[in-house]
Amino acid sequence: MPRTRLLLPALALAAALAATAFGPLPPQNPATAPNGNAGMHGDSASSDTTPYAGPGTGAVNWSRTALASACPTVTVGRDGYPVALCTTIFGQTPTVHLLDPANGNDLASLELPKGALFGGVYAYLDQDDRLVGVDGNDNLLRIGHHRNSGGSWQLTIDQSTPLAAAIPSGDNIVGLSPGWDGKVWFATGGGVIGTADTATGTVRTLATGEGVANSISTVPGHTAVATDHALYLLGQAADGTPTVQWRAPYDRGPGRKPGQLSWGTGATPSFFGPGDGTEYVTITDNAAPHENLLVYKVDAGPTPVCATPVLTKWAASGTEDAVIASGRSVFVTNTYGYPYPALPEGAPASVPSSASYQGGLARIDLNATGTGCATVWESDVKSAALPRLSLGDNLIYTVTVSGPTDSVGAQTFATYSHAVIDPNTGAKVGGTAFGIGLLYNPLQMTGTTAPNGTLYQGTETGVLRITKK
Repeated sequence: MPRTRLLLPALALAAALAATAFGPLPPQNPATAPNGNAGMHGDSASSDTTPYAGPGTGAVNWSRTALASACPTVTVGRDGYPVALCTTIFGQTPTVHLLDPANGNDLASLELPKGALFGGVYAYLDQDDRLVGVDGNDNLLRIGHHRNSGGSWQLTIDQSTPLAAAIPSGDNIVGLSPGWDGKVWFATGGGVIGTADTATGTVRTLATGEGVANSISTVPGHTAVATDHALYLLGQAADGTPTVQWRAPYDRGPGRKPGQLSWGTGATPSFFGPGDGTEYVTITDNAAPHENLLVYKVDAGPTPVCATPVLTKWAASGTEDAVIASGRSVFVTNTYGYPYPALPEGAPASVPSSASYQGGLARIDLNATGTGCATVWESDVKSAALPRLSLGDNLIYTVTVSGPTDSVGAQTFATYSHAVIDPNTGAKVGGTAFGIGLLYNPLQMTGTTAPNGTLYQGTETGVLRITKK
């Protein structure tokens, strides 16, 4: 069992646990599938929570759908069918797959024109169960799944909105998220932030001059984008042009850390709060040797109400994962030294040039007045996936790794396991081994729990389907 270190004094810890109430969920975006299943981070606020109970702490059944692709985004629509956005191992071609909810089988697939690495990562499911993403030609697509006349399934491009005229040559769209008014927000690797009205084709943009390597997040009235220099909170003018509500620069450190894909924060901004789930927004910075958790009050930025070093149990910390953010609690995963098999084109050398992967997970709580925060526990859970907090059963689900992990080649002999973590203590309370090797490596991608409790976990080579035994 992974060891945990409780950091609050005993009386303070008891009071904190007694007062803990994870949640609420962020407000349901009317332009997405239900919260928990709408995108890589569960909802447009990127809380990395789900309302659905998972397989639990007991024994599980699991199966693997081999797709010869890394599958970072698995969504589940109102009709119960999982839709996954994957990138092929050979050729790095973005491909959409429709899976059978009964057994995980691949029912239909659709290849998209290839673009930048992150263009095949971030997408979301809209209110009509269509996957919204971008192709390599900078078209904003809505991809639906339909039965043909013979009864079999097919994936089709139901709507295409060209964005190329608004994007500088050589730039590519990285992240996108829907606003509450029906427009789609997007950000490019070169730092152009825009809105697209897919009903009229109108596109409006704002150039920041800073790089973006993560997705973006939306709640009513606000969009959050983390560049490689600062966190931006944005609104929009009457014509849809993005406007800066505030900009908060952060410590980007001396360079890209090993275990991260870019030089800057590795975190998509996450909205959270104990009221309506939108009062605060948080990211991690890239300070060395330990990153800081930064929490901002949305209506009072850009000075953080919390700026505290995290994952200090280890010699260094950094993360390529978004945090879990719920109620007054934030959970941060340590990916420092994690050996990704590929880096985005143009990624700078890491500083230092290499490091061992130690893992680690920490919980940090905002105080009752929202004026500071403290670490509740640090656990040596060695998570190879981005964890997800279930508000349905009060458990964190992830995939852990044991054995050699300090190089891409060594991962051939690593063991990957389904793992269940108690969010109150950081202790591992359940788990089942999948197997050894790259077939099961989740590459720091997150799992998605369907309303019936089935957990879908993307891996380097396909999708795992996990159910209660």
